[in-house]
Amino acid sequence: MFDARVLAASKAWIEDLAQTLDDRGIKADQVTWAGFAIGLLALPLLALGAEFLAIIAILANRVADGIDGALARRQGPTDSGAFLDILLDFIFYASVPLGFALQNPEQNAVTAALLLFSFIGTASSFLAFAIFAERRKLSSIEFPRKGFYYLGGLTEATETIALFLICCLFPGLFPTLGTLFAVLCLITTAMRLKTGMEALS
Repeated sequence: MFDARVLAASKAWIEDLAQTLDDRGIKADQVTWAGFAIGLLALPLLALGAEFLAIIAILANRVADGIDGALARRQGPTDSGAFLDILLDFIFYASVPLGFALQNPEQNAVTAALLLFSFIGTASSFLAFAIFAERRKLSSIEFPRKGFYYLGGLTEATETIALFLICCLFPGLFPTLGTLFAVLCLITTAMRLKTGMEALS
């Protein structure tokens, strides 16, 4: 819901960082892999109760996700790069609820499972629509620079990261906030189902 605004607000400094890395010969896929590796550290860090370090890992992953896209646009976007980016993003998103589940299985496991269930809905509706949008040569007005059709909703990347960060700061709220967010994800899936069916009919 807020992704377009966040992208616009961060564009200038992301482009500056991308320019610096490009000048040093760093490739977009290298940043993608590095960001993924750092972001995945949030899983064991959360399992160990090191929430502050997990916050750093999560934020570093998101910064890298912005930089790799800016680098790709400078160096020439590729289908393999776009594929790698979205695949590793979804694995990263799934790893954080798992980290909370491992941290406190009795308190968090059911909520983590519910979140992962809802993530399947948002991810599959997002990616399935992108496939058919590409076939029909549809383009996203709101996200014209993405490598695929970016179908929005109530729970986009910004809202998901905000949930993760709040839960890192207040781990005891994970069951409540995670459940509420899962409901919003299911609503987003229903919205995308409606939009997709109407657009592709």
